[in-house]
Amino acid sequence: MHTVVVGTSGVTASDVLAVARAGARVELSDEAVAALAAARDIVDALAAKPEPVYGVSTGFGALATRHISPELRGRLQRNIVRSHAAGMGPRVEREVVRALMFLRLKTVCSGRTGVRPEVARTMADVLNAGITPVVHEYGSLGCSGDLAPLSHCALTLMGEGDAEGPDGTVRPAGELLAEHGITPVELREKEGLALLNGTDGMLGMLVMALADLDTLYKSADVTAALTMEALLGTDKVLAPELHAIRPHPGQAASAANMLAVLDGSGLTGHHQDDAPRVQDAYSVRCAPQVAGAGRDTMAHAGLVAERELASAVDNPVVLPDGRVESNGNFHGAPVAYVLDFLAVAVADLGSIAERRTDRLLDKNRSHGLPPFLADDAGVDSGLMIAQYTQAALVGELKRLAVPASADSIPSSAMQEDHVSMGWSAARKLRTAVDNLARVIAVELYAATRAIQLREGLTPAPASRAVIDAVRAAGVEGPGPDRHLAPDLAAADAFVRAGHLVAAAETVTGPLR
Repeated sequence: MHTVVVGTSGVTASDVLAVARAGARVELSDEAVAALAAARDIVDALAAKPEPVYGVSTGFGALATRHISPELRGRLQRNIVRSHAAGMGPRVEREVVRALMFLRLKTVCSGRTGVRPEVARTMADVLNAGITPVVHEYGSLGCSGDLAPLSHCALTLMGEGDAEGPDGTVRPAGELLAEHGITPVELREKEGLALLNGTDGMLGMLVMALADLDTLYKSADVTAALTMEALLGTDKVLAPELHAIRPHPGQAASAANMLAVLDGSGLTGHHQDDAPRVQDAYSVRCAPQVAGAGRDTMAHAGLVAERELASAVDNPVVLPDGRVESNGNFHGAPVAYVLDFLAVAVADLGSIAERRTDRLLDKNRSHGLPPFLADDAGVDSGLMIAQYTQAALVGELKRLAVPASADSIPSSAMQEDHVSMGWSAARKLRTAVDNLARVIAVELYAATRAIQLREGLTPAPASRAVIDAVRAAGVEGPGPDRHLAPDLAAADAFVRAGHLVAAAETVTGPLR
């Protein structure tokens, strides 16, 4: 099995995906263990002094003014975990929790938190055992980190609360640790706080969303090309020289992808009807501009994620010169903004795809295709209600595009008086990404059917490859009305798994 080695300088997006989704093992580098021990020595020295130090010998948040005596400090660290493990609602997905745990371990291994090496080793052991803490949907405001979600993870390290075992069964965490030979941690000064103060949940969800969107944006380029072909549109608008004079890189990439898919088509630009089109509708002609803007948004979000993956987010932190200083680096604003920005881009991409689908189904705008792509219009309804479903999904995407990061609800007796809501931004983006896959699947279903209804005309080789692959995946072609939900589900699975892109790439080579 692939192993990810965690050092002091952060991790990569591919590391996160390997641990969260592929179950990769985690190991600590010798460098990380040395850094952990050195930082712990600093914390122990401060703990021995009579002067109070935040997070080491004081309370937390609005209670930071109380000096805690040495005999109560272990209890203090246990209590912060127990009291902050206050999440409610449905369970969060396993991959999100694994990303959350792994990214907290990444910061711990930076040597900036003061956590002992044995605590970090226990975090790695829990991940490697396939034990997943039960984390709930609600409980993070995205400031002071993803507090409640991270607290539920820390609770498992203590052998308390519930967790899911590798067999998928939820059981008491203490039982699962014992079965895998893992000793629960006894938290000491600073350690409970260090396990909670991070943007790890929202960052993990950002990394996974970017990976999913990379596939979906390529998929959207393919379906936009198929629709252009089905509508007998002109591919002249995809010429590289047109996009070179407005040099947005995402736009150029989307246009190049569409042009590659349409190479060799016998439909595009050659079979205009009795009212020749000088220009196609915006939803067809401007597909690269809209998808390209989303791609550029992804590039910006990726840069933010890259910086955050290299960060040590905690409060207080142990600095290289030995100082332990309070700070505000746990504020989730940088991540929250791009999570919201991506939701806007996703909503717009879904919206333009729905407009193309509607155009394919309208006999007044489809240039010779039957109403709703029906076999016997009137007797058959064709794809009429598939477009209703797509429209409902797009309506939801628009609601999910309302930014969470524009909101703030003060907490902790006004000590934490401005929060990022980044966790909420991440949760709604996950829903938006899921729905975008469904929207693209409906356009794929309609466009492939429409191309097949253009009898006597030869589609591009890449289009033919897509049609053959999607039919082999169980998505039926033209014909009388049938139960549509299974076809749509099969198309959704085809898109989500990356098979649409893979089918096109058998002809085009790697898409951008």
